[in-house]
Amino acid sequence: MRKKSIKRAASTFRDNVDEILSFTQRGKASGTLTDMDESWCYDLTIIRVYREFEDLMLSCLVALINGDSTTFSSHKKRKFPDHMNVEVCEYLICGDGYFDFAGRSGLISTIKKVVPAAHWLPNMVRHAAYTDALDRLSALRNFAAHDSAVSKKRALEAIDQERMSSSGAWLKKHGRLDTICISLKDMAQQIENAAPF
Repeated sequence: MRKKSIKRAASTFRDNVDEILSFTQRGKASGTLTDMDESWCYDLTIIRVYREFEDLMLSCLVALINGDSTTFSSHKKRKFPDHMNVEVCEYLICGDGYFDFAGRSGLISTIKKVVPAAHWLPNMVRHAAYTDALDRLSALRNFAAHDSAVSKKRALEAIDQERMSSSGAWLKKHGRLDTICISLKDMAQQIENAAPF
């Protein structure tokens, strides 16, 4: 039976974020991008980073059930089989839908459906060191993906500013994308360190 590894998922996340940042830097260094092209490049980048982060979080939750269902069984107050395959674990987390969460607070709520609030994973996500990166990741990704009035309002709240033309236009300046990614990669390293497998 396939077993998910949190340690491997965290390492893969860091590697993939490095690849995404490298793509963005290559585009910037080409000297052929207009200002708008560069903003679009950063819009796409934040969407890709978010996608990788979603995959990391889903992999962690699946692994927490798949690797040892005793915590999940105890948390849900019902006995689940000791050995559940990845697909069953994903179904327990996502149902018939796909993995999704509404920002940092939504992610914490989603995690707490799988493990108790005192577990190391929700504690890691709640850690103040990652608050800005997680809030900005979700809000800027939503604005880049949807470009709606609501998503723009939330993005402006997340960056504590009054104006912004696009997520990419904001991210491409002053190393802002790098700052978010460094924080997320640090979080992934801490997850890898804390994970039992």
